[in-house]
Amino acid sequence: MADVERPGADEFLPEKRDLRSLRAAAPDCRGCELYRDATQVVFSAGRAGAPLALVGEQPGDREDLEGEPFVGPAGRLLDQALEAAGIDRGDVYVTNAVKHFRFHRQGKRRIHEKPAVGNIVACHPWLEAEFAAVRPRLVVCLGATAARSVLGRPARIQEERGRVQESAEGRPVLVTTHPSALLRLRDDPGWDAAFDAFVGDLERAAKAAADLAAD
Repeated sequence: MADVERPGADEFLPEKRDLRSLRAAAPDCRGCELYRDATQVVFSAGRAGAPLALVGEQPGDREDLEGEPFVGPAGRLLDQALEAAGIDRGDVYVTNAVKHFRFHRQGKRRIHEKPAVGNIVACHPWLEAEFAAVRPRLVVCLGATAARSVLGRPARIQEERGRVQESAEGRPVLVTTHPSALLRLRDDPGWDAAFDAFVGDLERAAKAAADLAAD
């Protein structure tokens, strides 16, 4: 078993790297300490060949219990935004930079904690294997943790959002906010503008993916 103080998921990846094999192998990952407290691994949803890959931060409480990504409130908001942007859910592969839920307990509640850099680094081999299996035309980073994982560096969301750039591997990437950030604005006067901006980023991502396919 890997030393969780020196994280890394490489040894837990299967020899065969298609999505089916990756999903089957992920529950056995011990690449960092998060597996100890999480209910289960939460891998991904979507198909190989999807033109867009959306990368979030990590599973939340609901995702941890159900074993599927983006099934909680942030996921419902993401679905609304995709529909508003005219993006078919079948054209989107959805995953997270970190595959286990990091949290602390407050009474009976489990409170989300941002993944540590070590967790992001440990889980990165899974993400790279997913990209190789899915071969998306463009990756959308939902929030700072996803951007850190995909770009390999810290990212300032408000400065970088909405434009296509390349990762170190030459992968087209667009950074935007995480839908959970929009949830915190639900009763704020700026909600409509924030939601429209998020939809606009998704529209730009879809157009960029289409343009890349035409090249």
